[in-house]
Amino acid sequence: MRFLDPKTDFAFKKIFGSAESKPILIEFLNALVYDSQPIVQDLEILDPYQAPQLQGVKDTFLDVKAQLADGTMVLIEMQVLNPLDFNKRVLYNVAKAYSLQLQRGQGYSRLRPVIGLTITDFVLFPERDRFLSHYQLLDREDGLPYGDDIELVFVELPKFAKSLGDLETLTDLWTFFLQQAGDLEDIPSPLDSSPNLDHAFHIAETVNLSIEEFDLLEKQAFRVEDGRNVVRRALLEGRQQGREEGRTEGEQQRSRDIARSLRGLLPVAVIAEKTGLTVAEVEALAAADAAAET
Repeated sequence: MRFLDPKTDFAFKKIFGSAESKPILIEFLNALVYDSQPIVQDLEILDPYQAPQLQGVKDTFLDVKAQLADGTMVLIEMQVLNPLDFNKRVLYNVAKAYSLQLQRGQGYSRLRPVIGLTITDFVLFPERDRFLSHYQLLDREDGLPYGDDIELVFVELPKFAKSLGDLETLTDLWTFFLQQAGDLEDIPSPLDSSPNLDHAFHIAETVNLSIEEFDLLEKQAFRVEDGRNVVRRALLEGRQQGREEGRTEGEQQRSRDIARSLRGLLPVAVIAEKTGLTVAEVEALAAADAAAET
């Protein structure tokens, strides 16, 4: 493997969130958020940790966080596995970043827009074919926007089907990089047309990694694969379990155990379908487990 896979947590942060990543991140955001237009001219890469200011507010961790020259905050996350209620987590992170801008006594005029850019290695919106989605607060009758303070941008990598010969825009180039860089042996044309893409490839070269970075990369790869194997095993057991009526208590407990193992990896409806439980039963299990953890 010559290049790191940008879809891994370690590689994504190294490529887009390190000290030398500023010009890369500027072009990346222009490509995916601003339709390949050079809107972003300058930014500051920030600590992605969002500390809570109120008791009871959850800590949140992002992959990359940046503030644009006009004060707009961009929260960037790469997600390989599909955890439970992931769409709610994305909205929570953006809403939290928006609300935490103000200190006590400060006026609302100080609030700046927040954009959540989320890249997934799974299909998040199966009802839609396009890989790039933009969401804002809009009137449901005529589409009039309620300002531009909150924006959610999603890139679903499995839906991107262009080959090298089909790449045309900066959006195409960077999406292909995210999707395929880990499988490439060299930098093919047209990906070599952008100096910032070339720089991203250079950062991603495995030959530049230290022993400590290799160790961290390997641990993260094992963790992701372990998560995928949990899903595969649970789905297999769920199919074997079936939906037979009159299940014994032992069989019902087995279904509950499978549902617990899938919690945070699949949507509630999918867990219910694969285990034979109802959606209400899966949600009740999650609520009971959450209560037991507190």
